[in-house]
Amino acid sequence: MYEQDRQITEAVAREGSRLRNFIRRWVPDEADAEDVLQEVFFELVEAQRLMTPLREAGAWMFRVARNRITDLFRRRGREARAPFERDLDGEALALEEWLPSRDAGPEAAFARRVLLEELDAALEELPEDQRRVFVAHELEGRTFKELAAATGVPVNTLLSRKRYAVLHLRKRLRAIYEEYVDVQA
Repeated sequence: MYEQDRQITEAVAREGSRLRNFIRRWVPDEADAEDVLQEVFFELVEAQRLMTPLREAGAWMFRVARNRITDLFRRRGREARAPFERDLDGEALALEEWLPSRDAGPEAAFARRVLLEELDAALEELPEDQRRVFVAHELEGRTFKELAAATGVPVNTLLSRKRYAVLHLRKRLRAIYEEYVDVQA
């Protein structure tokens, strides 16, 4: 039991800050983000005590966090959408279409993690106002009209911010996408 407690404490200490930042990028409401984080920690404790100890606790916590974020969006009555599902022109850009399947083995899981980390890094590079608009519109499913009412920022300004975000993300992620496509061919 003491060994399990030590492993849990080490995993939380090692990954807690990074995990919190990851969740906050996708969940703008601080209380919701904290709830997601606590759910991940709770599931870590359960998994360590009920199953065999996890070898990759960090990767496991990020996977659980992604699932809890998706659950949060679904509970709110909005369909959870992947980033890039649609750009400003309505062009389909579903992230899931070019990510390796979660169930395709260790190599695919590694590639998926690398691609998602690149996406996270690219989002982090965006100016805060562009990132907020992108996340609110693409991940939370909020309309520009809702965002304008909540923030007091004109719809055209929000559209412009999202456009710049999409252009940056496309440019930033194109090389890794092309590399992935070449490896799959």
